[in-house]
Amino acid sequence: MTTLLWGALPYITCALLVAGLVWRHRYDKYGWTSRSSQVYESRLLNIASPVFHYGILFVLAGHLVGLFVPASWTRSLGVSEHTYHLLSLYGGTLAGVLAVAGLALLLFRRRTRAPVLRATTTNDKVMYLVLVAATVLGMTAKLTHASGDGYDYRGTIAPWARSLFTLQPKTALMSDVPVLYQIHAVIGMILIALVPYTRLVHMFSAPVQYLFRPYVVYRSRDPRQLGPRPERRGWETTRD
Repeated sequence: MTTLLWGALPYITCALLVAGLVWRHRYDKYGWTSRSSQVYESRLLNIASPVFHYGILFVLAGHLVGLFVPASWTRSLGVSEHTYHLLSLYGGTLAGVLAVAGLALLLFRRRTRAPVLRATTTNDKVMYLVLVAATVLGMTAKLTHASGDGYDYRGTIAPWARSLFTLQPKTALMSDVPVLYQIHAVIGMILIALVPYTRLVHMFSAPVQYLFRPYVVYRSRDPRQLGPRPERRGWETTRD
């Protein structure tokens, strides 16, 4: 079971992710969307969507730092284990609360707005279930082991995660990991595998280029040219 969960499942997840993205891009380009339901209801969506997206982005950033930034790097910057634990605890909890609050509002909106509910598919329900489970279990695992310096996942889960990229997974490191963290990791991998097959696929087409594109220049029209353009005979002169 250890080999299956921590040696095989990560690569199965990666294969499903890549294959799903390739398949979706090739055969379902027009379905590559979040299938926005804003046309049915916008007031709650304008609150819930930003809260959820900011929360989940902070959660993702925290996971990337926690798993792929070795403890030796933070110690070299003068960040003690206790300080790191406090930053991880309060920052991670705040990000999790934002994500859960946004999810709760989104689910409430889907349940109480009839047009939105009718537009909700079985695929959406499965996605929401796994997303809620991964987020809530992550927060529960963190808060359950919050005393002292907390559980040192950077000595077990993080090295295991990094070893996956060398194709030599250190499965033994996951044997003594608390059960809640193990369940969170498994559900997290299931969520990653589901991404290409759900509305979550839109994260790979987020308009990041908007942050770097040049400003759009707007110029006012000559007041004398307002209204319908008069018809003129012959050639017109060009203007630079």
